[in-house]
Amino acid sequence: MTTKIMALTTLLLSTMIIISSENWLSMWMGLEINMLSFIPILKKNKNKNSSQAKMIYFLIQSMSSILFLFTIIMTPTMMNMSNMNMSMMLINMTMFMKMGMAPMHMWFVNIMNKISWENCIILLTWQKIGPMFMLSNMNTNKMIIMIMTTFSAIIGAIGGINQTSMKMILAFSSINHMGWMFFCMKFDNEMWIKYLIIYSFLMINLIMFLKKNSINYINQMTINMKTKTQKMNIIIMMMSIGGLPPFMGFLPKWIVIQSILPSNEMIIMLILMMTSMITLFYYMRMISPIIMINSTTQKWMMKSYEDKKIMTWNLLFNLMLPMTMLLNMM
Repeated sequence: MTTKIMALTTLLLSTMIIISSENWLSMWMGLEINMLSFIPILKKNKNKNSSQAKMIYFLIQSMSSILFLFTIIMTPTMMNMSNMNMSMMLINMTMFMKMGMAPMHMWFVNIMNKISWENCIILLTWQKIGPMFMLSNMNTNKMIIMIMTTFSAIIGAIGGINQTSMKMILAFSSINHMGWMFFCMKFDNEMWIKYLIIYSFLMINLIMFLKKNSINYINQMTINMKTKTQKMNIIIMMMSIGGLPPFMGFLPKWIVIQSILPSNEMIIMLILMMTSMITLFYYMRMISPIIMINSTTQKWMMKSYEDKKIMTWNLLFNLMLPMTMLLNMM
C-alpha cells in the first residue's frame, strides 16, 4: 500500500515536471519518472497478465525514450532546415508511441486487456497529459497531423467493431478520441485540455460503473444489469461517451467541429465525423439488448445498490450541455 501511494505521488509529480519544464532534457526526465512510477502501479496480483503488461509497457516506453533522447542530443548538430524537420518528426513519433496513437497502438490495446480497471483509468486519462502537452508545444508538420489524425480515427473506429471485451472497446475508442484531440491542437492549442477533461470525467464515470457491476464483456451487460435504474445509467453513459447529442460527450466534438469549419478542412472533418459514427454504432450495439430484451433475474441474484444517486449524477452531468444552451439562449 505504501509503495502504491509513493508511486502515485511520483506519477502526479512527474507530469507536473513535464508541464513546468523549459527544456527537452527535463521533459525527458519527467517522462522517465512517469514510466518508472506507473510500472509498480500496474502490479495488481502475481499473475502472468500483470507481468506481461509491465514488461510490454517498460519496453515500449523505454524504446521511445531512447529515441527521444537521441533526437534531442543530435538536434544541435543538424543545423539545416530539412534535418530540423526530420528531428521534429522523430520527436513527434516518440510521443505518438508513448500515447499509443495509431498506427503504433497495438501495445496500448494489448496492455488494456491485461490490467485492472483502476489502472485502465490512469492509462486512458492521466498518462496522456505529458505527451499531449509536449506535442502541443511543437511546431508539427501539417501533413503529419493529417496522417496521424486519419490513422487514429479510422483504426480506433474499425478496431472496436469486432471486439467483445469492454477494455478492448474502450482502448479503441480512446485511440479514436486521441485523433480528435491531436487534430484540435492545430487550430487551438488549449482546446485539447478541455476535450481531455470532459473525456476523462466520462471515462472515469463509465469505468467505475463497469467495475462495480463486474462487466468485462458485452454479454455480461444483459446478465449483470439487475434493475431498470442500472440499465438507464449504462445507456446514458454509453450514449454520452459515443458523442451523441444532447449528452455531454457531444460537447468536445462540437467545439472541435466549430474550430475546423473556418479553415475549410472538410475532408478530415468528414473522416472524423464518419468514424465517430462507427464508434457510436458499437456503443449502441452494446446497449440495444438492454433496451430490447425483457430480462429476468432470480431473487437470490438481486443486490442493493445506490442506483438512484448514481443516476441523478449521470443525468445532471450528461445533460449539462442542453441546460447551458438554454441558459445562453435566455
